Amino acid sequence: MMIKETELPGIGRKFEIETSGGSRVVVIIHDDGRREIYHFDQKDLEESIFDITLTDTESRQLAAILGGMIYKPKAMETIEVAFNDLVIEWYKVEKQAKAHSKTIGEIDVRSNYDVTIIAVIKNTQKKLSTPGPDTLIEEGDTLVISGERGNLKTLIKELLSQGGSS
Repeated sequence: MMIKETELPGIGRKFEIETSGGSRVVVIIHDDGRREIYHFDQKDLEESIFDITLTDTESRQLAAILGGMIYKPKAMETIEVAFNDLVIEWYKVEKQAKAHSKTIGEIDVRSNYDVTIIAVIKNTQKKLSTPGPDTLIEEGDTLVISGERGNLKTLIKELLSQGGSS
């Protein structure tokens, strides 16, 4: 699968996806959270034959379905065992979260929650794909975190949500 990413100033980002089967899909992610998805005719790659607009929540639900989080095909069971129920989640640090203005090293999520922060998308859209312990977490940053579902929920509830609860 080939993916081409394009910045759309004032709108968001466009992802052009060409599958191994020759299908062409375009996903436009608007800065307000909406997603537009277009599927093109294989005979005429300029002619859209299907389109849909989803809200941010609907998009995340569809992603969970496509990613096998709701129903895992039997072929995926082996992978699930191999990853021991590993889940990857994107979470935006809420206003007044306890993790706000702290570094990854200070909150030590690996030791305290058995969770790894694998990427940070700063509020400025700067991407840090392998953030170090000195990376500052700020309100509005999106953290890409991996770990077991229960550990992720606890981390989110205690450190990333408004006010926290620990």
